[in-house]
Amino acid sequence: MSGTVSPDRRRVLTTGAAVLGAAASAQLWLPATARAAGRKPLPDGVFSLGVASGDPLPDGIVLWTRLAPEPLNGGGMPDLPVPVEWQLAQDARFKKVVRRGTAWARPAHGHSVHVDVRGLRPDTRYWYRFRVEGQLSRTGRTRTAPPAHSAGGRLRIALASCQNWQHGYFTPYADMLEQDPDVVLFVGDYIYESNPSATGVRRHEGSGEPYGLTQYRNRYAQYRSDPDLAAMHANAPFVVTFDDHEIDNDFAGEIPQDPDKQSHDAFTARLTAGYQAYYEHMPVRASAVPNGPHIRMYRRLEFGRLARLNVLDTRQYRSDQATSQEGAQDPALTMLGAAQKRWLVDGLRHSPARWNLIASQIMMAETDLQVGPGKLWFYDAWDGYQAERNTLLQEFRRVSNPVVLTGDRHLTMVSDLKADFADPKSAVVGAEFVGTSISSNGDQDQAAFREQWDPRRADNPHWKLLDAHRGYHLFDVRREGIDARVRVVDTVVQPRATPRTLARLRVEAGRPGVHLV
Repeated sequence: MSGTVSPDRRRVLTTGAAVLGAAASAQLWLPATARAAGRKPLPDGVFSLGVASGDPLPDGIVLWTRLAPEPLNGGGMPDLPVPVEWQLAQDARFKKVVRRGTAWARPAHGHSVHVDVRGLRPDTRYWYRFRVEGQLSRTGRTRTAPPAHSAGGRLRIALASCQNWQHGYFTPYADMLEQDPDVVLFVGDYIYESNPSATGVRRHEGSGEPYGLTQYRNRYAQYRSDPDLAAMHANAPFVVTFDDHEIDNDFAGEIPQDPDKQSHDAFTARLTAGYQAYYEHMPVRASAVPNGPHIRMYRRLEFGRLARLNVLDTRQYRSDQATSQEGAQDPALTMLGAAQKRWLVDGLRHSPARWNLIASQIMMAETDLQVGPGKLWFYDAWDGYQAERNTLLQEFRRVSNPVVLTGDRHLTMVSDLKADFADPKSAVVGAEFVGTSISSNGDQDQAAFREQWDPRRADNPHWKLLDAHRGYHLFDVRREGIDARVRVVDTVVQPRATPRTLARLRVEAGRPGVHLV
């Protein structure tokens, strides 16, 4: 897959993927589905939340939209199913339509639409759009994965996480759009469940934290209204997974952060609402349709023989967090749960791919916060589940080029992965890129950050890069190596920003670890 910007691509960028005029497009659509007898016309603006695509396969892609003329008021749609026409074409003007059909936007799923299109050509760029009662969506652009047995080429991945509406604008996406990734990997904290704040750069909708389905729908709709995020969704497929703030800070399975304030029944009801709204707003397949307080999100995507991407769920199946160093080393604690751990290990052991990528919401490498002798860990991260982590890192010894892609920290933290972090002389078995946040923590005080974190470098010799600017990571994956760029912006407290490359790093095939270029 290539990052070259084609003439059609430039046209999409410069026009903002503008919708074609009704007269020019009328010939290209299926005959409009007859309106249900007696039903009033839909309000204007049903495509306020834009379009998206996701989870590319060699022959398929998921197309998404949600009908919401009143996005911050539950959606504003009638309590009836609505037929939505869709098209997929080989060109931005839809002169070569290759797939078309009608999907139903149903009230039970918030009038969201998930079209799982199959029978497509591998490693091919497509354009798509939706129509309802004469209203046209913006045009989206997407791409399928390479053929199953292709071994070469290049895959460009953008790694993003942690976009807090109140902490800033999502300005890194404007630069990401220009870098033209083949796929965007979003590893958690798509929304934040926090209360509205009068001191934020932008204010959360509503009057408090979301607990019910309509509240979560409104929160997602607000985030979807960010223009830079909407443009990125419309120009590349996303592969998504969630962390904690999509539901409740630092939750573990069915245990909330504050069990003294949220009963088990109340929290499972909150999980049910949060997972439902998450599915309704993400370009994922029907395998992710929630079952009450449960949703299946761990899955595997193949990019030929070049890369296998294992997407983890480190929230639903974990044990409750430890509260002490002894607890963090308890072999009974699990981050993944037995079934997901078997799935991951089997997928690593039998992978045909040159690169084995693991999307982990939380940091795998050790973070020793104690300056000098002794250890002090974040128990919510893999440091709190050390026995299972150590078992997994031992597996990495037998895996072709394992690289972990992570979020959560609101920092860039690039590390070698060690077979045993308790032994500084243990072997390097892989590399980890903890991507900084899109906006969470806002424009951080860099001097204060250095004063706090630089003294810890000596106790964490596996750290290769540490930084607190906002942005994302960009990876060019080839057979011989992965070239990584840390892309940052100068501000997120204004709607426009100046981007730059903070650092370049490389992982060489067959040589575990990462180094600065």
